[in-house]
Amino acid sequence: MDTFKFKNKTYQLDNTGFLQEIEQWDENFAEGMAEKVQIVGGLTSKHWDIINYIRNTFKEFGKCPVVYQTCRMNGLRMKDLKALFPTGYRRGACKLAGIPRRDDGTTMTWLGNLPEAFTPPPQDKIYRVDIQGFLIDSEEWDELYCANKATEMKIAEKLTDKHWQIIRFLRESHRKNGIIPTVYETCEAFNIDIEDLEKLFPDGYHRGAVKIAGLRIR
Repeated sequence: MDTFKFKNKTYQLDNTGFLQEIEQWDENFAEGMAEKVQIVGGLTSKHWDIINYIRNTFKEFGKCPVVYQTCRMNGLRMKDLKALFPTGYRRGACKLAGIPRRDDGTTMTWLGNLPEAFTPPPQDKIYRVDIQGFLIDSEEWDELYCANKATEMKIAEKLTDKHWQIIRFLRESHRKNGIIPTVYETCEAFNIDIEDLEKLFPDGYHRGAVKIAGLRIR
């Protein structure tokens, strides 16, 4: 655990710089952290619109809104969001909003409503996932896991070539750099905007694309 001090107040952070407890958040925290997420010149009213939207949505529904929802509800294109939060949506906007790093899927909605007579498919391989449904060891990933995980989400029919291109891009980038690409980097790599990504992965970038790729936020 780490700490962050600003204007005579000390905040408890996790080892990735996210606020440990959302209840400790105040506007002072966001102002102090802004420079650390590469925002120059302080927070503007546009920054605060996004931060307050994320916080209000989290308070109402218990989880961080996906990037598609935030952009749509605030009239932003991907380039607008990137200009406001250069380090990424989760690593910039959500961090300033004081949302814990691992809030994804706390309701485990990806399981769906299982029927009483549910019978697991006859598969021998067992994949270890954490409580949010993310694969614990990315080396256990394979195409079968990917395809099965996609059916638990809102992806219609089957994974297309574009799905697979993005999935393999995420895995290869993570293998080379040891970090998951930001939503900006992925969109730029494939020359797509936020609406295009939403059509491919309706559950979100981290809750959809990253999860299917067998990666997870640490």
